[in-house]
Amino acid sequence: MGSIERNAPCWCGSGQKYKKCHLAFDERIASFHRQGHIVPDHKMIKTPEQIQKIRESAKINIAVLDYVAAHIKAGVTTKEIDDWVYRLTTQAGGIPAPLNFEGFPNSVCTSINDQVCHGIPSSDIVLKEGDIVNVDASTMYNGYYSDSSRMFCIGEVAQDKRRLVQVTKEAMELGLAQVKPWGFLGDMAQAVNDHVTKNGYSVVREIGGHGIGLAFHEDPWVGYIAKRGTEMLLAPGMVFTIEPMVNMGTHEIFVDDGNGWTVYTEDRKPSAQWEIQVLVTETGHEVLCY
Repeated sequence: MGSIERNAPCWCGSGQKYKKCHLAFDERIASFHRQGHIVPDHKMIKTPEQIQKIRESAKINIAVLDYVAAHIKAGVTTKEIDDWVYRLTTQAGGIPAPLNFEGFPNSVCTSINDQVCHGIPSSDIVLKEGDIVNVDASTMYNGYYSDSSRMFCIGEVAQDKRRLVQVTKEAMELGLAQVKPWGFLGDMAQAVNDHVTKNGYSVVREIGGHGIGLAFHEDPWVGYIAKRGTEMLLAPGMVFTIEPMVNMGTHEIFVDDGNGWTVYTEDRKPSAQWEIQVLVTETGHEVLCY
């Protein structure tokens, strides 16, 4: 980061001289690196123009999940949800990012009860009273990506499952509160894990959040079992997801051998997940997508 001449144009594309733009920013990051911390590179720092394009993508993704929230109920098939997502996303000029991503066959992930994530929609899967379901939608719009997921309780749901859904949302929100410039991803992770374990649950370790914006999945990888003051430095301009997957029982999981995608809890107890897309700002954070 320190190899740019002071009077050269800044790497961010602002047109300003480096010394007037990102020199002090880079020097601050370099000081953390000298202390042994993991730091972001320039590719992880989004410009104001890129952030605005991500916001435009996120508007579509939010609207899609709002529609799902208004129409999901017992008797709906997960294929119907997939159809809603495809239709609304494409009508708005976007592309459902999961569709054909690394071979994924659908436009959205629908994960029910003991499915942790990557549930594949099907006309044979009908939501029923008492289910909890995660709907994970992602949008590519004009080359920029957004991503978020929400949990839905279908009709009358058992109290233990409702509590799991609520605690998972609380854990995500507590993690979000720790997203501050010049803090660390571990600050967020510990807040999430402390709340999860305090309530008798476990957080999935192998699957986490990710950087996002110019691509569907970017660095950094975002886990939830790290300690405060560890993992990557948080710098203004970073964009990533917070999406803890919380299991009622063991944290251990397995992948469906049949489709190669759907992840289940090892003990077949329920799992819940909420996902938001977050920007680190100069003063704190901004939720771009929810």
